[in-house]
Amino acid sequence: MLPAIFGLSGPVLTADERAFFRDADPAGYILFGRNVESRAQLRALTDDLRALHGRERTFICIDQEGGRVARMKPPVWQPYPPGERFDRLWDRAPASAIEAMRANAQALGLDLAEAGISVDCLPLLDVREPGAHDVIGDRALGAEPLRVAALGRAALDGLARAGVMGVVKHMPGHGRAMADSHKELPTVTASAEELERDLQPFRTLKDAAIGMTGHIRFTEWDAENPATQSRFVIEEIIRKSIGFAGLLLTDDLDMQALGGTVPERAARAQAAGCDIALNCWAKMDDMVGIANLLTPMSDATAARLERALAPTTAFDAPADMARQAALADKRDALLALA
Repeated sequence: MLPAIFGLSGPVLTADERAFFRDADPAGYILFGRNVESRAQLRALTDDLRALHGRERTFICIDQEGGRVARMKPPVWQPYPPGERFDRLWDRAPASAIEAMRANAQALGLDLAEAGISVDCLPLLDVREPGAHDVIGDRALGAEPLRVAALGRAALDGLARAGVMGVVKHMPGHGRAMADSHKELPTVTASAEELERDLQPFRTLKDAAIGMTGHIRFTEWDAENPATQSRFVIEEIIRKSIGFAGLLLTDDLDMQALGGTVPERAARAQAAGCDIALNCWAKMDDMVGIANLLTPMSDATAARLERALAPTTAFDAPADMARQAALADKRDALLALA
């Protein structure tokens, strides 16, 4: 299996994509708005992906956070609130905020499970920093590490109740970034002592099955390389200091924070210690280049991937759809308190 996750160009697999994916055997796939039209179409697409290699448990992920980051949109799917709504409720009633987040994540996860999606790139554990770039902004779960961790754990729990795995992101923390890593490389000059605050939510949830790096340079740890391509950050900070032992994905390698060709970016991330290279934009030349440059999946990565997918479960349409409506009502009643 190739240690890469690839995007698709449209709502169905093209002949070229089908042939390439069968040959390359990537670890998984990521879906975007361009891949999503209707409930029936989306389920047919994910069924097609599973059939490529006959794996019922296939890593098929999406960025379905709620708020401004949602690939599955109304009117076909219901809207979900951004992280900031739960942060505001915490100010009034912390236990209610946790319960609202858990209900919200389970309801959201049931949408994904119905569609055959096994992994959601949620929750963000980035601690919001006043004055930082708003690329995180209202997506954040708060400005206090323990609050972020508690709401993040509730999101993971809710997704798991729907049979979907979450991804903690963006390790080791995107909250201080003064630039958007989609467009340029942010540089954080905070001290090791200051950065402890950013690490706390990840450390609290270190047992999460899947994590994602951030394309940010931390001068305290590595003045040359962004976290995604820094052996020091991955080995000493993410693996040792945080204690994260799960499957580590890169953030999207097409983002302009990184230099070099996309295949070169993937190879550098793998050399630094990332388990899986994430390439979102379905450009065939880039995907072929990645397949040619990456070394085969290690036994350690394969074991982490298997552990991450093991809890994912099938969707039970009548029971789960009735449960989803009750969960959304519960969330809305709790959020109304704030």
